Amino acid sequence: MTLWTRRLFGTVAASMLALSFTAASSFAQPKPGGTLVIATPQIPRHFNGAVQSGVATALPSTQIFASPLRYDDKWNPQPYLAEAWETASDGKSVTLKLVKNAVFHDGKPITSEDVAFSIMTIKANHPFQTMLAPVEAVETPDPHTAVIKLSQPHPALLLAMSPGLMPILPKHVYGVGGDIKVHPANLKPVGSGPYKLTEYKQGEYYTLEKFDKYFRAGLPYLDKIVVRLMPDENSMLLALERGDIHSATIAGVRSLERLDKMKNIIVAPKGFEGIGAINWLAFNTKKKPLDDVRVRQAIAYAVNRDFITGKLMAGKAEPAYGPIFPTSPLATKDVEQYKLDLKKAEKLLDEAGYKKGSDGVRFPLQIDFIPGTDEQQRNIAEYLRPQLKKIGIALEVRAAPDFPTWAQRIATFDFDLTMDSVFNWGDPVIGVARTYLTSNIRKGIIWSNTQQYSNPRVDELLQQAAVETNLEKRKALYAEFQKIVVSEVPIFFINVIPYHSVFHTSLGNLPTTIWGSMSPLDELYWQSQPAR
Repeated sequence: MTLWTRRLFGTVAASMLALSFTAASSFAQPKPGGTLVIATPQIPRHFNGAVQSGVATALPSTQIFASPLRYDDKWNPQPYLAEAWETASDGKSVTLKLVKNAVFHDGKPITSEDVAFSIMTIKANHPFQTMLAPVEAVETPDPHTAVIKLSQPHPALLLAMSPGLMPILPKHVYGVGGDIKVHPANLKPVGSGPYKLTEYKQGEYYTLEKFDKYFRAGLPYLDKIVVRLMPDENSMLLALERGDIHSATIAGVRSLERLDKMKNIIVAPKGFEGIGAINWLAFNTKKKPLDDVRVRQAIAYAVNRDFITGKLMAGKAEPAYGPIFPTSPLATKDVEQYKLDLKKAEKLLDEAGYKKGSDGVRFPLQIDFIPGTDEQQRNIAEYLRPQLKKIGIALEVRAAPDFPTWAQRIATFDFDLTMDSVFNWGDPVIGVARTYLTSNIRKGIIWSNTQQYSNPRVDELLQQAAVETNLEKRKALYAEFQKIVVSEVPIFFINVIPYHSVFHTSLGNLPTTIWGSMSPLDELYWQSQPAR
């Protein structure tokens, strides 16, 4: 394949991206200095994204560690630690050419040995087992060349080199000292990213300060980033109004309505395409009567998705019709949309042999939901109770006292229906296939194939798409996969979770990439210090 050598966006190009957020002087010369205060409800267990998934870890990890590549807003890979890369003609190896001026925060140079160590560490320890499954070894012919050897073509590999998924660790730090998952450096990280961790007060805040020897000349612009840990969204909104914080990620519908009225605040949905967060209703396909596809289809036809997104979520959430995030290049709209049709739902239940009793009930079911997220979870579960009663299903809503209880129930298949929120993580190989592969029915592991769904053709399609390097052929394979899964309804897809980025209007070069704030904030700067 062609050798792609692309220079990173200059400040003018990055400013052009920011126009999607604001028309304020994005073309001004970036000014170095200043402190950015970010609020997040996500409290990190530690700061090492090589062994921990999730937004809580990715937000700091992508500032502390650099990765081989980074991505723009059009799903195109861009150079980062790798200034160039080449995929072999047979698709079974990828060669990275590293920049020669990069050092870790302790001053030690980054070499191909660090890249090899990091990739094999991630393969062995990261929760996303499919992400690097085809990687067999990483060869290091010289200090600035790393050759990733694959057992098969792996088109998801370049995306897996994103900052949130492939932080490059210093081998001399993390390669000694015991189990990487509990390594002391996970809480006192040494990376090569634009910022270094200087303070962490557990449960309250952490502070990232500018790394003066960052390999991208003249960057980062900010002197400091303070991340305040604020689980309560209302407190976050008050802090935004007061100007105590300058940036946040908000998904609450009522919160978004409130933000629309705030001054000096930009609110936009950009930056979450890579995460690909979908809210859905999952079925335990091995439990009667849900083992009958007609019953699952009937429930789908009884749910008014338009009411949920339009009324319950005040039009702030886009509908989701399939397993792949709608803005992904691999998504298709050619699937059954299950528009509300109660007569069709009742007919399907009759055909399945579940007639109404004298009390009007066909059978009872129980629905679970993730606690603590009422708008996306509890409210929909409560809405479904009277809605399914219309077709003769007596639905009981079962609340869990905490997340571990809910996760244990779902992971051990102790449920009928459950609301759930799951991320795509950029490529179907990384975050989608895990939900549908027969081989990933693993009791005790949340966000595996907890629906116990199994279809040999789906397995075949996912396996073929995982190695197909031709984009159009890959899209066709995933299109068939989406059509089958939507038709067989192991999951009823409801909505895109309405994550929005919130920034102060005085900030320039806003992160509009597919990873948003889960990408390096090295080009973000203050156009003028905000008034208090």
